[in-house]
Amino acid sequence: MEFTVQDKGHYTEVAANGRLNMVAAPSLRKVVDEVVSGGGKRIVVNLADTSFMDSSGLGALIGCLKLARQSGGDLRIAAVQPQVTMVLELTSMHRVLTPHASADDAFRND
Repeated sequence: MEFTVQDKGHYTEVAANGRLNMVAAPSLRKVVDEVVSGGGKRIVVNLADTSFMDSSGLGALIGCLKLARQSGGDLRIAAVQPQVTMVLELTSMHRVLTPHASADDAFRND
């Protein structure tokens, strides 16, 4: 899995490309930790190119959310694909990590 980080002005986008599984989960945590350490408060994980997520990937997203919130910020997810939506809904985590249509929509009203 590859991650691309872009400063979008009022938020930082972390685009995830590939499968968010136990192999990729530590890398996501590291990338988000670097964003937070660099002063990023508003983070959007763009999942448009993430076709698969398992429990390790979900755990990584929750850990990243916790990290962002502990630093006084927030983390949101966007462009969620069907399989990832299914995992979020089966675990009821869509209530905690509400999917947004696009990265731009995630912090549009804040």
